[in-house]
Amino acid sequence: MDDHIRPRRVVIVGGGFAGLSAARAFRNRPVQVTLVDRAGHHLFQPLLYQCATGILSEGQIATPLRYILRHESNVECVLAEVTGFDVAARTVIATRPTGGVLEIPYDDLIVAAGAEQSYFGHDEFAALAPGMKTLADALTIRRRVFGAFEMAETATDPEERRRWLTFVVVGAGPTGVELAGQIREVATRTLRDEFHRASVADTRVLLFEGGESALASFGPKLAGRAARTLRRLGVELFVHSVVTEVDRRGVAVRGPDRTVTRYEAGTVLWTAGVQAPPLAHALARQTGAEQDRAGRIRVAPDCTIPGHPEISVVGDLMALDHLPGVAEVAMQSGRHAGLRIRRQVEGRAAAGTGKPFRYRDLGSAAYLARGRAVVSFGRVRLGGFVAWCLWIAIHIGFLTGFRNRAGALLTWMITIGWAARRERALTAGQVADLRDGRHAAIPEQAARGRNTARSP
Repeated sequence: MDDHIRPRRVVIVGGGFAGLSAARAFRNRPVQVTLVDRAGHHLFQPLLYQCATGILSEGQIATPLRYILRHESNVECVLAEVTGFDVAARTVIATRPTGGVLEIPYDDLIVAAGAEQSYFGHDEFAALAPGMKTLADALTIRRRVFGAFEMAETATDPEERRRWLTFVVVGAGPTGVELAGQIREVATRTLRDEFHRASVADTRVLLFEGGESALASFGPKLAGRAARTLRRLGVELFVHSVVTEVDRRGVAVRGPDRTVTRYEAGTVLWTAGVQAPPLAHALARQTGAEQDRAGRIRVAPDCTIPGHPEISVVGDLMALDHLPGVAEVAMQSGRHAGLRIRRQVEGRAAAGTGKPFRYRDLGSAAYLARGRAVVSFGRVRLGGFVAWCLWIAIHIGFLTGFRNRAGALLTWMITIGWAARRERALTAGQVADLRDGRHAAIPEQAARGRNTARSP
């Protein structure tokens, strides 16, 4: 059937920042868009750590894709997991949640499937050291963190109590720094008057980084400032330190002098490294595309796969010019892919042609503690209270929907004023399950982080 008889069919894989931005580019255009996502919601991943530490609820950082796109009459949302492609037939193959295969034809394909947590060849660490890429991850971490304090309260052996009050965070990028700082605030502000046996104020948070500094991407000045702030908070920062072993009682760490040291800890959390999901390998096999060391697809300057101008790869799954895996790259590359196809549909560009993608760096921000953050944009480097206010403004602006913005702002005011964290529900059974590693069987976590992007 000719294109002038039916609308151009565009399939988008993933409803994260990249996929959603691509879908919005086709509003009121003669294009039939099918957005396939295994979660069915758009997750504001930059605030996952606040969900994990009891500040925000799941509903404040996750919005149903159908609700976001309810006014886009040409967009169809499909709840399914994409498992493969038939590039010759221009078909996406997906599996429904309850079983059954869907074959979705396309004229143009935009793959925005995100990235998943990397354990650097030690996938056995995943059950013991959850990452933070999905809602399931955040809820798992929430139960582990608050469950650890409960276990410390009832421990009769001082050594066991100290172990439960010791938290290890692996990776001192923005997520690791934010998570470590929040755990210390939970212990020193939120819970300090709620426990009578466990001295929760004595909680140790050990932050291990394999590189030379925390928040290295922010530059040496802000990285140094962040390190000083973390240490004032009570976070113990170890650089040039690589975790080589994780078990139920703690970690082994190879330090800068190559000596391996054992640290007893009741909770280990992993925020170091990302890699492409298995879907990237399936796409590479079908198209002959090259992949980088993390498995990401190497794309042409216009974000298409060389030799396949009908297929765009955007966001965290895209390897182009060493761009970072942040939300701004995802949003801009997703919109770029959508606009390129839109120009072709409208006859303003020939098929198979496209302008090179140009990323506009709008800066980065990381939350350290109440009243303290670091912000970097252009040549401007800010830290402290002013940066914290900017951090709030940036994240409120990026949240999807008025209700989420208003809800987050109100919740932050309560948390700042009264140190209250209401999202702390857990049961004894959940704590026991986590210690057995059974959280790894949660379907969303088993398909870890495939529609995600890191903070702006």
